[in-house]
Amino acid sequence: MAIVIKMPRLSDTMEEGGIANWLKQEGDAVEEGEALVEIETDKATMEYQSPEKGHLLRILVAAGESTALGSPIAVLGERGEQIDEALFKGTGKVEEQAPKSPSAQVASAPPQEQRQAPTTAAGGRIKASPLARRLAAARGVELENVRGSGPQGRIVARDIDASDRPAVASLRAPTRVALSRMRKTIAQRLQQAKHDIPHYYLKASASVEQLLQGRQRLNASLPAEHKLTFNDLIAFMTIKALLQHPQVNSAWLDGQEIVQHHTVNLALAVALPEGLLTPVIEHSERLSLTALSAASKTLVAKAKQGRLSPDEYRGGTFTISNLGMYGIEEFSAIINPPQAAILAVGAARAVPQVLDDGQLGVQRRVALTLSCDHRLIDGAVGAQFLATLVPYLEHPLMLLSA
Repeated sequence: MAIVIKMPRLSDTMEEGGIANWLKQEGDAVEEGEALVEIETDKATMEYQSPEKGHLLRILVAAGESTALGSPIAVLGERGEQIDEALFKGTGKVEEQAPKSPSAQVASAPPQEQRQAPTTAAGGRIKASPLARRLAAARGVELENVRGSGPQGRIVARDIDASDRPAVASLRAPTRVALSRMRKTIAQRLQQAKHDIPHYYLKASASVEQLLQGRQRLNASLPAEHKLTFNDLIAFMTIKALLQHPQVNSAWLDGQEIVQHHTVNLALAVALPEGLLTPVIEHSERLSLTALSAASKTLVAKAKQGRLSPDEYRGGTFTISNLGMYGIEEFSAIINPPQAAILAVGAARAVPQVLDDGQLGVQRRVALTLSCDHRLIDGAVGAQFLATLVPYLEHPLMLLSA
């Protein structure tokens, strides 16, 4: 008996899904667990595997279109089976079978093929991957001017990178960019967070002379691909401080209870052309400094490539946002609910400072801003956390040697 395939929930913040590409055509045989369709969520483009064995009888949502969660996207059944339209219009008694929680895996890039003029889907829409569309929108690239190297001339991300942008006229009309699913979700969540959470901000600064010197010594013995970043050291020290202050490493749940975590699932804010993602390093307190650095590099790379799985960007208990690499001296970040706090890290700057011996000198210091949810964290509690973190950053030898 024919069954309906419905738009699955592949992200905890997903409200609708987009069909990026059908991997099977109508009439094709499909095995249970075989990749059936690429679905664009608010976080990434992912493969969805068929919950049953059969033939793809009807595609209900074409590539490039979107639909709500739980809406029919295809019909699966026996070859030649007649389809009652009531099956997917919800007006008849034909059985609808829910998917069996198939696993979802991030879609891999297609092999390099000869570039050709971009082809169009039904309705004249140019065939392009969701990531390519987002990159094109962010960079002002017109898809009709890009030659695709994907299957059947489909434009993929590498084609956007390789395209030659025309010279920008001195007088150019404003560009209107349609909101991506990711940008819509980010906007909704941040607006809600800023509206619902009573933010307050605690600022401190720390000398990072010893921290940077220690990093230099450690990196001297590490291969290039394993060298430590400044953010790795900040993250390592922050994790140690959080273990001593579970009230800061906590969550607000529906106004009914506060959950204090005794493990640190550290979220790292990663800026992308189309928005912001916060991949999560689970049980980060169990990792050595070098293991933490490796995990961070892997997740950041996957985030920038759009290859994060849902488990890799949810469940965070505390977030670090570092804009120091852009020369930002200090800033305040918006809390990522249901977390209770977020740490904003500025650039390490050489500034005049009265040193321990009373003499005036120059010292490299970093500004720290802790955004706190006042429902969970009182001012004194947030201050105590920073009072623990700052000495760790200023005198890291004991922790770095551990």
